[in-house]
Amino acid sequence: MTAMTTTTTTTVTTAPSERTVPAAVADERPRTRRRGLAPGKRLPAARLSGPLLLLALWAAASAAGRLDPGAVPAPWTVLETGVRLWTDGTLTDDVLTSLQRAGSGFAIGLTAGVLLALASGLTRTGEALIDGTVNLNRAIPTLGLIPLFILWLGIGETFKIAIIAIVVYIPIYLNTHAALSGIDHRFVELAEVQGLSKLAFIREIVVPGALPGFFVGLRLGVTGSWLGLVVLEQINATSGLGYLMFQAQNYGQSDVILVGLVVYGVFGLVSDSVVRLVERRVLSWRRTLSN
Repeated sequence: MTAMTTTTTTTVTTAPSERTVPAAVADERPRTRRRGLAPGKRLPAARLSGPLLLLALWAAASAAGRLDPGAVPAPWTVLETGVRLWTDGTLTDDVLTSLQRAGSGFAIGLTAGVLLALASGLTRTGEALIDGTVNLNRAIPTLGLIPLFILWLGIGETFKIAIIAIVVYIPIYLNTHAALSGIDHRFVELAEVQGLSKLAFIREIVVPGALPGFFVGLRLGVTGSWLGLVVLEQINATSGLGYLMFQAQNYGQSDVILVGLVVYGVFGLVSDSVVRLVERRVLSWRRTLSN
C-alpha cells in the first residue's frame, strides 16, 4: 500500500504597513531635534554687558534730569573730575598707595591661606589644630578686630596690611581645604598602590584636586582685599583712595566720591578677570559649562 504524502504550500502575505522600509526612505523621516541644555557659546566681552548697561542707564537718567546732580553727578562730570585729579597727580599717588596696601596684604593672606589649608587638609593633627581656629576667626567680624589691632600694631600701615591679610586668607583657606577634603579616597589608594612618594602624591593628586577650590577662594580673596581697603583707608590715613573719598565727604564732593568708587570697581573687575583667565588656562583639562 502506497502512502501518498501531500505537501501543502502556504503563502504568507505581508501587510503593506509591515514591509521593510528602505534606508533611504527612513532617513527622510523628520527627526526630533534635541533641545540643548548647555548655556551655549561664550559671548565676547559678555561680562562687560552689565556694567555698560548700568552706565547707559545712568547717563540716560542724568540727561533726562531724573537724578540730582548734587547727589549723583552725571557720568561725564565724574569723568571730567577723574581726568582733573589724574592730571594734577592727586589720583595717581592715591592709586599707587592703595595698590601697595592691597598687594602687600593680599600676598600675605594668600601665602597663609594656602599653607594652612595644606597643613590642615593633609594631616589630622593639622586639622585638629588649625581648622577650628580658622572657623572661629571666620565667625568674628574682621573689621571688628580693627580696634584691637590698632592697640597691638599701632595706627600706621602695619595694622591695615594685617587686616587685609585676614580678609584674604579666610576664603582661600576655606575653599582650598574643602577641595582637599573632597578628593576621592580611591585616588589616594591608587597612589599608594603605585608607590608614589609624598612629594609625588602632592604633585599628582593633591594639587590638581585642590586647584578648583583654590581659584574660588582666590577670587573671593581678591574681592575682599578691595572691600577691606575701602574701610581701612578712612582710618588715620593721609593717602589712598579711601582717604580721598573721606575728604570728599567732608566737603560734599560727590563727584570725587564716585571717582573713587569707579576706580575701586575697575580694580575689582580687572583683578577678578585676571584670576578667571588664569583659572581657565590652568584648568583647561576640565570640561565644564563655562568652557
